[in-house]
Amino acid sequence: MARRPAWLAPEHVVDVFVFVTVLNLFAQFAPEVITEGFAMSLLVALLMKLAIEGVVAVKKRAIARIGGAPTRIGRAIGLVTLLLLMPGSKLIILWLVDVVFGDKVSLGGFWLVTALIVTLTLSRELVRRFLVTQP
Repeated sequence: MARRPAWLAPEHVVDVFVFVTVLNLFAQFAPEVITEGFAMSLLVALLMKLAIEGVVAVKKRAIARIGGAPTRIGRAIGLVTLLLLMPGSKLIILWLVDVVFGDKVSLGGFWLVTALIVTLTLSRELVRRFLVTQP
């Protein structure tokens, strides 16, 4: 039997489905969030999944640097990276969506995309915990 690629692991597929669901709920209840159809929201969800995974990877490295750096300067660099990443990641996602999808998709402004990302990550975590089978 062939091995499945790591990027096609079940948790990643479930994440995309969760992201599509949350994104479409935001599009329905927040007039500033606009996606032109289900296929477009699926593509936006894939882009956001990739972007959020990248941000999480950088955040983990920054946290590891804060805790593991032997000097104060190293810890300070990790802390500054983390502090810049928190608001910067939302701006990067807004920029990516604008570059890739243009006028076909709008995620609202900074605060709405922040609420969207928080809801996406919380929903993803809740679904993952729900789906984990207990031994």
